[in-house]
Amino acid sequence: MKEIVRFVRIQVRKGILGSMVILFLIFYLSLIFTSCARMGSPDGGWYDDTPPYVVSASPADGGVNASSKKIIINFNEFIKLENAQEKVIVSPPQLEQAEIKAAGKRIIVELKDSLKENTTYTVDFSDAISDNNEGNPMGQYTYSFSTGDHIDTMEVSGYVLNAEDLEPVKGMLVGLYPYDAPDSVFHKEPLMRVSRSNASGQFTIKGVANGKYRAYALNDVDGDLVFGQKSEIIAFSRDSIIPSWKPDTRQDTIWRDSLHIANIVPVPYTHFLPDDVTLIAFQEPQTDRYMLKTERTSPEKLGVFFSYGHDSLPELKGLNFLSDNAFVVEPSEKRDTVYYWLRDSTLINQDTLNVEMRFWGTDSIGNLALLKDTLSFLAKESYEKRKKSQEKQMEEWQKEQEKRKKKGDTYDSVMPKKFLSIKLEASQVKPEQTIPIEVQEPIEKFDSTAIHLFSKVDSLWYRKPRQIRQLSPRTFRLSATWEPGTEYSLEIDSAAFKSIYGLENNKFKQGIKVGSTDQFSTLTVNVSGIPRAVTDSSATVYVRMLDDSGKILDQAAVKGGKAEFLYVKPGTYYLSAFCDMDGNGKWDTGKYDDGKQPEPVFFFSEEIECKEKWDVSRNWNLTSTPLYRQKPSKLVKQKPEQTKKQKNRNLERAKQLGKEYIQGKTGMRM
Repeated sequence: MKEIVRFVRIQVRKGILGSMVILFLIFYLSLIFTSCARMGSPDGGWYDDTPPYVVSASPADGGVNASSKKIIINFNEFIKLENAQEKVIVSPPQLEQAEIKAAGKRIIVELKDSLKENTTYTVDFSDAISDNNEGNPMGQYTYSFSTGDHIDTMEVSGYVLNAEDLEPVKGMLVGLYPYDAPDSVFHKEPLMRVSRSNASGQFTIKGVANGKYRAYALNDVDGDLVFGQKSEIIAFSRDSIIPSWKPDTRQDTIWRDSLHIANIVPVPYTHFLPDDVTLIAFQEPQTDRYMLKTERTSPEKLGVFFSYGHDSLPELKGLNFLSDNAFVVEPSEKRDTVYYWLRDSTLINQDTLNVEMRFWGTDSIGNLALLKDTLSFLAKESYEKRKKSQEKQMEEWQKEQEKRKKKGDTYDSVMPKKFLSIKLEASQVKPEQTIPIEVQEPIEKFDSTAIHLFSKVDSLWYRKPRQIRQLSPRTFRLSATWEPGTEYSLEIDSAAFKSIYGLENNKFKQGIKVGSTDQFSTLTVNVSGIPRAVTDSSATVYVRMLDDSGKILDQAAVKGGKAEFLYVKPGTYYLSAFCDMDGNGKWDTGKYDDGKQPEPVFFFSEEIECKEKWDVSRNWNLTSTPLYRQKPSKLVKQKPEQTKKQKNRNLERAKQLGKEYIQGKTGMRM
């Protein structure tokens, strides 16, 4: 080694070799000799950065006329198989799950179903295989064989997206049926070829024969490989799929290290088509109506929860009490939750209330019928326990007043009266906004004349017209003609509200400030590219304004090709749209047996910034961008899985060894 280095240095002095060449040669030779010298050193020598590879298989990979249901794949080193249940897909799908395991340098797959004649079988391992010691991934690997005289090699790729928000759907079973198969096949027979969608919603169906197909997706809850339960999430497409291929090239990036690119080279490959099949996944309307649970978390109200609402509310009949006029009924907006507030204090103090409930639900043969059930509502805290707690509070209050009296401080001789609380969130409103008012208990009566609204003009307060409307036993809505840039004061006299338990509100006052027009922005969205099925019908397109969490803030109908949002608070927003095909003003899901797809949903792929005094305008072609590319990454909750990369620790080790050698032998600083 010393002689070689001396020789090279002489050549440099003679001008034959440059200084950079000498450094490279010294570094290279040092690696050769130090690697030989360090094979038995404590640092363990060089890492195994080479991924495993297949050396043989039985039946042979790509073999034909196979008859064995036991597959053995041999590798050049010890391997491990990660999460086989989720990542490994056998196609055609197996009714009885295949047994897949890693053992030393081999993977053993045992198929339990009978083999089909003249069929290509594929076992797609995805990226589940890596070497046992260093964890170097093998990369995407698919094993195949055929029970016939040839292998089918076509592939079909695409995406599965959630119908309501275009979120990628992970773990969906995606497959094909012949194009001319009847619609009932989805209920009766397993898919021919299958894949599973990854975290990006992407799938690739392999081993496909030439032909014409339709694509389907299924969240197979019961494992029977067919759509049999209403709760299963599905997707279907009426479009024809004809697999094909073409020669193509892609850019392959060669990295010098984790930060620097060494080269980008074109790599030829077989491009299978179609590669953009988009399936819209949805759950059908849940027509089975049943009671989910009951509760009595507070003694004064009974709660009943259903799978979904109905126009007719349940009727309760007391079995151990008189129930005539015993309740104030408060349903939720969707009428799937109903609270029954007890009017009588004697019933509130009764720990157990038994009732007979009559309600509309699904009977044993799946039809909606008037059903009857007997329920017991047990108070979460017994009357005796509540009574003792109240007595304790009274004792503590009396002791506190005695202490104040002895000290000469102000004290009370009568415990302060409890007031009915009023909840109002309206410190700052937009000119077109209405204000909700909520009280803690159902209202027996309220005096609208005791609710006053004043506006401030030149430091003077003037009475302002307003409207109060009761929406439910506990909620009201205040509306007025709000003038931009004006201050208001909402004042409620004491005893304006009185609850069914006799509680009254105390005096209430809250300031309300309406922003000036200069504090807001306006947003106009010029919409085009509306699907023909929508334009040919009387459907309405609605544009929705979203925040950065995907929450819907506002909704505007498209009229004359435009959707307008006024008085937009400064901020960053996103847009989605849906086509209201049935005119009910809300998004609706699909129904397979009726051939009904979910109402179309779209996303504007850019974020929109609105600032004070800005009039913002955007042009949006709903269909110019493929659906799987529309949703902004900021709103996507299902993030892609990180691609496994081959470790390259020997490069870093070589750099370190070379650095140490040059520093130690030449005294140079790196």
